[in-house]
Amino acid sequence: MDHRCVEQFYAVAAPGLEQVCADELAALGMVPAGIGPGGVEFTGRLADLYRANLQLRTASRVVVRFGRFRCRSFPDLYRQAVRLPWGSFVRAGAPLHCRVTCRNSRLMHTGRVAETLTAAADHALGRQPLPAAEGQLVLARIVDDVAELSIDSSGELLHRRGCRTSVAVAPLRETLAAGILLLLGWDGSGALADPLCGTGTMLLEGALLAANRAPGLQREFAFMSWPGYRSGLWAQLCAVARQAERPCPSAISGGDADAGALAAARANLERAGLAEVVTLQQRLLSSQPVHTGQGLVVCNPPYGKRLTTAVPLADYFAALGGELRRAYPGWRKALLCPDVSLARATGLPLREVAQLDNGGLRVGLYATVEAQGRCS
Repeated sequence: MDHRCVEQFYAVAAPGLEQVCADELAALGMVPAGIGPGGVEFTGRLADLYRANLQLRTASRVVVRFGRFRCRSFPDLYRQAVRLPWGSFVRAGAPLHCRVTCRNSRLMHTGRVAETLTAAADHALGRQPLPAAEGQLVLARIVDDVAELSIDSSGELLHRRGCRTSVAVAPLRETLAAGILLLLGWDGSGALADPLCGTGTMLLEGALLAANRAPGLQREFAFMSWPGYRSGLWAQLCAVARQAERPCPSAISGGDADAGALAAARANLERAGLAEVVTLQQRLLSSQPVHTGQGLVVCNPPYGKRLTTAVPLADYFAALGGELRRAYPGWRKALLCPDVSLARATGLPLREVAQLDNGGLRVGLYATVEAQGRCS
């Protein structure tokens, strides 16, 4: 991939986070070309692709659109795919892994489509077929007889920042936690608390945001194995990102009754170099003291899907609302909840900010009125 050429990119984002992801791209100087269910299209050069992987907090992966054509037979698919610039993205000895979806097309056998694309890539690269193995991911969509091929530049999904290895039951994805904070307009300048913090994902993402630290600094990416990888450019972009960091200006705190979850949270924060930024205490929400001042308190309470409660959910949420009012009287309040009736049970003046996906579960993000609104 020539660093001087303008390419078509696509940032994949979970449901409900597409606009937030587009806002992030715009803040990085990359104008979104289109926003739709599942992600954001944008254009840029090689440096922009690197920066998107390095800086985006809410994207799941970033791909390069490298082929689009109409085809109605497998021989036609092969003929057109073999002309694509495979050598820009795949080394001669690197295996391919094709993930295919087909809809309303003559080519509906996803396995055979994958075999055809792999064969075309092997021919284009001048190599013998390789043993089946996980490798460079190729995403192929054939809809209404139009094939669209993309090369994944990220590798592991971008929520894997490289600093959270200790997890517990039903953890939030980092991309979702970051998206929640951005949807609530939290920019790191005020206090943040999560009294049901578990392994601390919300707190970790809050600390990264408050410190203006690029979330991709501690991991590797698929593009680093491409033939045209420019390590010097990557090092320069990382240096610029580090120079933009700032001392964390906000008080960030969390609590949980589970000692094991808190130990995992501490380990994750230490791995990220942010342990001194976040205060953690093992205690029930009902044991929290009254927090004066103002800030944002946000939590992901159990709602009977992957985590259960000892009392009926409506009673649990009613008690949760009461404890949040007691412990955080002057604070903005927000929570994830799969059912508006449970949000109402809290007795808090909550409004729905967004519909989101939490581990395959459709949930609403509810917040008191003053907590709504994305950061600019």
